Amino acid sequence: MSTGGNGQRGRIKCVIWDLDNTVWDGVLLEGDSCALRADAARALDVLDQRGILQSVASKNDSDAARARMRALGIDEMFVYPQIGWGPKSGGVERVARSLNFGLDAVAFIDDQEFERAEVAHAHPGVLCVDPADVIAALDTAEFSPRFITEESKRRREMYRSQIEREEGERGFQGTSEEFLASLRMVFRIRRATQADLRRAEELTIRTNQLNSTGHTYSYDELAALCASPDHVVLVAELDDRFGAYGTIGLALVARDPQCWQLLLLLMSCRTMSRGVGTILLNHIMAMARDAGARLRAHFVETGRNRLMRVTYAFAGFTEVARDGSNVILESDLSAIQVPAAYVRVLTG
Repeated sequence: MSTGGNGQRGRIKCVIWDLDNTVWDGVLLEGDSCALRADAARALDVLDQRGILQSVASKNDSDAARARMRALGIDEMFVYPQIGWGPKSGGVERVARSLNFGLDAVAFIDDQEFERAEVAHAHPGVLCVDPADVIAALDTAEFSPRFITEESKRRREMYRSQIEREEGERGFQGTSEEFLASLRMVFRIRRATQADLRRAEELTIRTNQLNSTGHTYSYDELAALCASPDHVVLVAELDDRFGAYGTIGLALVARDPQCWQLLLLLMSCRTMSRGVGTILLNHIMAMARDAGARLRAHFVETGRNRLMRVTYAFAGFTEVARDGSNVILESDLSAIQVPAAYVRVLTG
């Protein structure tokens, strides 16, 4: 097994499988029976229970391969499958892009050493695994998130709902705002409780693009912040007509009578086009204003979180201090935006 990584606990968010002699025994287009491999069946189930998404990058006839996947009862295990005749590195990249994941959060499983080498050469951050090693790989840190949350167990279901949303948007006749209105979104913002903390830790580990600092917080650190009278920990949840997104937002605020410090703001990448990050940020701005305090936000340029900096800019935050990639932003709290009409916002 070629690790291609640093053994970071739970870093793998998506496993991308080859099909022939990897998920099943034999080569489909050579007329083999292509029965599901026992080790693959076990790994598919374990990864799904851990909330690790799975996809396919296979050189195969798409219709035939999809039909075989349906016959084996595994077709719904995979999101954004890539089946065709191009390089598998391209399929791996398209899956990661569709999921808004960095390639260093992806593992690729293929029986052919040549194919693993091709992917590893194109994408050095991808963890490449021989199918013979897949069961042993399940016990390594990369495939072992610290907590299995309710969101973990439902992650595949939630991403499949996301695919339905995307298909609905492509086929929608109207403006983007009209489509968002058709979703009937309900966005809930509330104080975090102990029951939220496992998911909150998971969010800090899994979220990169919409994370204001890139910092991670452990369960114990979050519990201490929740118990502190000088801090506020907020979580956000989102539902729409396709189903629940789950807990998709987190904010950490240090409160001082004169100036609040927004230490962390993050949103799941699945909500990137929904505008709810701005709603959460404006809610915090209103809290600070009502408390008679200024509001400063900590931002760390990570190379991936430019969109979060854009969110701050649209909310009227400007840079007031910098130390390398560490930036302090401040809002004068004079232009707090009302949530868009297409989102129902509940607070508590």
